[in-house]
Amino acid sequence: MKISIITVCFNAHSTIEKTINSVLSQSYHNIEYIIIDGGSVDGTIAIIEKYRSRIHKFISESDNGMYDALNKGINFATGDIIGILNSDDYYCNKNILNLIAFNFNINVQFDAVIGDVAFINKSNKIIRYCSAKNWNISKFKFGNIPPHPSFYCRKSCFTKYGYYNNSFKIAGDFELFIRFFLIYKINYSYLPISMVYMCPGGLSTSGFKSTLTINREIRQAFKINGLKSNIIFLYLRYFRKIFEYKYSIFYQ
Repeated sequence: MKISIITVCFNAHSTIEKTINSVLSQSYHNIEYIIIDGGSVDGTIAIIEKYRSRIHKFISESDNGMYDALNKGINFATGDIIGILNSDDYYCNKNILNLIAFNFNINVQFDAVIGDVAFINKSNKIIRYCSAKNWNISKFKFGNIPPHPSFYCRKSCFTKYGYYNNSFKIAGDFELFIRFFLIYKINYSYLPISMVYMCPGGLSTSGFKSTLTINREIRQAFKINGLKSNIIFLYLRYFRKIFEYKYSIFYQ
């Protein structure tokens, strides 16, 4: 099966090369790599051009945000499976996509695979570990979803159930997960591996203002899908994140 990996970026010159090499060094070879750039002006494009012959689709143009860029990538994708690797993230080892493909092949009834991710600091030390091991759809009421970079899904699900809602700024992944897992009840399997190393500082981890925005958008995601939310439950999830930092020591 072909796996389409989508990277969206904007002014990511300090990290994009490591992300690209992470994809190109995978032991699994039936990969389609797509990069959607938002019109970078910091040297990002020059770095991408160094690898242009091994990138299947690359465009650089203005967009309406991250989810609009992701939708462009999904539109271009011709793979059986869609995965997303952010421009400041990279795979934990060269066999990640091989393991994901194997998991889909032996579990043909599943629409998606989810796994674990680790946040690292500038010294490459794990500071937080986010696992999907104990996640289930009952966790939605607390605003909890599987780690987005560990989500690999059949392209057919996007075709049938829709793409990311690009009216969202931060919680578009939450809205898509509610739609896929809760409304359309797609099947998924948990793959017990660390898939991706992430650098803190994304839109959803950028301080108090982003916290207010993401909780407002999560409530909106419930509403547009005909579901009720509870603001108290949503804020309770921040206590759970304490344990993600506590248990990161076991993954050093």
